[in-house]
Amino acid sequence: MDKKKLYIKTWGCQMNVYDSQKMADVLFPLGYTPVDAPDDADLMILNSCHIREKSTEKVFSDLGRLRDIKEERAEQGRKPLIAVAGCVAQAEGDVILKRAKYVDMIFGPQTYHLLPEMVLQANGGERVINTDFPAESKFDHLPEATTGSPSAFLSVQEGCDKFCTFCVVPYTRGAEFSRPPEQVIEEAKRLAGQGAKEITLLGQNVNAYHGAYHGENHDLADLIAAVAEIDGIARIRYMTSHPRDMNGHLIEAHRDIEKLMPFLHLPVQSGSDRILERMNRKHTAAEYLDIITKIRAARPDIALSSDFIIGFPGETDEDHQATMDLAEKVGYASCYSFKYSPRPGTPGAVMDGVVPEAVKDKRLQELQALLFAQQTRINESMAGKVLPVLFDRKGQKPGQLLGKTPYMQSVYVDAPERLFGEIVDVAIARAFQNGLAGKIVTVEEILPKKSA
Repeated sequence: MDKKKLYIKTWGCQMNVYDSQKMADVLFPLGYTPVDAPDDADLMILNSCHIREKSTEKVFSDLGRLRDIKEERAEQGRKPLIAVAGCVAQAEGDVILKRAKYVDMIFGPQTYHLLPEMVLQANGGERVINTDFPAESKFDHLPEATTGSPSAFLSVQEGCDKFCTFCVVPYTRGAEFSRPPEQVIEEAKRLAGQGAKEITLLGQNVNAYHGAYHGENHDLADLIAAVAEIDGIARIRYMTSHPRDMNGHLIEAHRDIEKLMPFLHLPVQSGSDRILERMNRKHTAAEYLDIITKIRAARPDIALSSDFIIGFPGETDEDHQATMDLAEKVGYASCYSFKYSPRPGTPGAVMDGVVPEAVKDKRLQELQALLFAQQTRINESMAGKVLPVLFDRKGQKPGQLLGKTPYMQSVYVDAPERLFGEIVDVAIARAFQNGLAGKIVTVEEILPKKSA
């Protein structure tokens, strides 16, 4: 079989990273091998989310560069394919068809198990668009999980039934769907057998997970407990959660399951009840803070992360101050914060009370200054501590490895390559806003010295 080169550029949520890996797995039997650059690729895929306007703009910007590569290769007698995948393809397929006539394939996140067929059609000269929601689950037709990393993603839930007024996910990913527990556990076992020591369970509303197992209903806490029983799995994480589905059983799991890492990403979006209602979030600021109190009681050292949308239609100075007050009360270890950008087809896109861009900018800068200060302060509190770090990436400098603490902080360490994939104690020497630096603790430093 001829070897072909596959280039996939991914941005957005962790679900997109998982999807891109599955695309590579699906295309491997056709002879496609992943490459890091598009210049000599036979198939170029852009896989993006559609949460923010900038994501869509970036797709069209990158498509222009891929078009130039395609035209240059055509002059050499070769015909690479260009594809757009993910939520942006699902939502903007018609626009892409009109604006980028050189794109060969457009397919949504529910259809990538059909990639071999779509590639054959495109190579035959057809222009392929598939943004359907198939009756059968794509997870029933995907090849077995593969990973080359000690830290792996595992999709357990997809879609959303919440219908927040700013969000396109219910329209691009469909209704909430939970994979059968047996399927998830078997995939986790395969990942562990391939060397994964950390598994992150993924879903648009992952804590809405539910599935029947041995005749009983299982929620996310049950699933985490089952994965924790798998030999080789040392760390478990999950994201992204919705406050409405943060039940007591899951909070207790943070207390009781040692392998569940002390990190929780729980988006709040706003600290104003009035704006939360306009967003259709179905929770109040007080209810969110009550969850934080309970989770900290169960796991006092937990690191918290969140999402904030600034400048949602109708947001006043008082609403913004309520968001600042909530962030101050919680004290986040990390956060994602963005200016609101209307998504076509969502209720928020036609709401009155549009906030001027200059006001959005000012409010976002104010919030980010607080969040960055909190993140830096929490990182600095780690200096002088010894933390277990899973080395899951190689640094840009020779002899450097990167890893994660239990609290999801990145750590830079000078370390031999043989420690890649290992969990090693690291003495934290320095802290930065976005990470930590330290050195490996030797056995001699851990054990007390023998008296002379």
